Amino acid sequence: MTNTRAVRSRTRSSPVRRAVATVGDEGTRSSGRMTDTDIATGLLLGATDVVLVAHVHPDSDALGSAFALGLGLERRGTPVAVSFAEPRQIPESLRSLPGGHLVVPADQVPAHPDLLVSLDVGSASRLGSLDRLLSTARHSLIIDHHPSNTGFGDHHLIDPSAEATVVLVARLLDRMGVAIDRPMAENLYAGLATDTGHFRHADSDAHRLAARLIDVGVRPAELLRPITDSHPFDWLKMLSVVLGGAVLHPQAAGGAGVVCTVIDLSTSAGLRPEELDSVIDILRTAREAAVAVVLKQTGPGSWQVSLRSEPPINVAAAATTLGGGGHVRAAGFSHHGSPDEAVGAILATLDGC
Repeated sequence: MTNTRAVRSRTRSSPVRRAVATVGDEGTRSSGRMTDTDIATGLLLGATDVVLVAHVHPDSDALGSAFALGLGLERRGTPVAVSFAEPRQIPESLRSLPGGHLVVPADQVPAHPDLLVSLDVGSASRLGSLDRLLSTARHSLIIDHHPSNTGFGDHHLIDPSAEATVVLVARLLDRMGVAIDRPMAENLYAGLATDTGHFRHADSDAHRLAARLIDVGVRPAELLRPITDSHPFDWLKMLSVVLGGAVLHPQAAGGAGVVCTVIDLSTSAGLRPEELDSVIDILRTAREAAVAVVLKQTGPGSWQVSLRSEPPINVAAAATTLGGGGHVRAAGFSHHGSPDEAVGAILATLDGC
C-alpha cells in the first residue's frame, strides 16, 4: 500500500492500458468498437445511483476528482455519495474544496450501489474498509493514472500519461456534456496543481487545462493556500528535528545518492498528515541525492515510506519490489519493522534496479 502524493509519470511504456486521447483510441472509435472512455461515460450516464470512493487519507487529486465528478453527477440529478475509509472526516487542508456536502461516512454508504467508482486508487487495498463495495456494487469503474494500478474492479479508465486523475475526470465531464463551473473547476485545479508539483512536471496540455479552469473563475493563490501554503507553528519545530536528522548516502543508487529521514510518532504528535507529507518536497532539494526517502511512523513498528527521484531513477520499480507502487518519480510502500531495516532494503533495491 502506498501513501504518496502522485506526480506525473514520464514513462509512456506502462503495461497498463492507456484509455484516452491516444491515436489508438481514436482508431478504435472509428472502427466502431467502444473505447474505455466510451464505456466509462455510458456507465456514469446510465447509473441509477453512484458511490465515488477516494483512497484512504485522500489527497487533492483523489478528493478533488471525487468532488468534481460528484458535483457533475448531482447536477444531472443522479443520486451520488462520496466516501473514503480513513480518516472519518475530510482532511483539514481540503475542507475548503466545494462538494463536502456529498461526503457520507464509510459505515453509512449504500451497501449495494448501482455504480461504484474509485478515483486515484491504485489497488483495492487502498480502498480500506470500502473494498467491500467491489463485491456488492452492480458495476465498478476504476479511474486512475497510476502506472502501477493493479487492475481491480470491473471496468477501467487508466491513463498513466495523464498528469493527474482530475485530468481524466475533466475529460469525462466534457464527454458527459456537463459544463465545468467554478466549484468543479476548483476541485480539478487543486488536484492538477498538487499532482504536478505546482506545474513543474506538467506539459502543455496540463497548462491549457489550468488556463481553462482559471477562466471559469479559479483563483489559484486563494485556492491553494489552505492546501499547501499554510501550516501551524509546530510544523517549523518538526522540520528542525526531521531535517536535522537527515542522513545522506552519497554512493547509493549507483552513485546518484539517497537522502533519508524519519518522522516518528513523538515528532509528528499534533500535526496533520498534510504537514508530514510536505517534508519530502523539502528533502528532495538536496543536490547530492537523486532520491529522497521519508519514513513516517503510523504505529508501533509500522511505517509509511515515501520516495521521490530525479531522472533516470525509477522509484516505482523499487517500491513495487518492496510491496508498494506509484509513479516513476513518486512512489511508496508500507513497512513493518525498524526504520533502519527499511532504509537498508531501499538502498539494496535501488542498487539492483
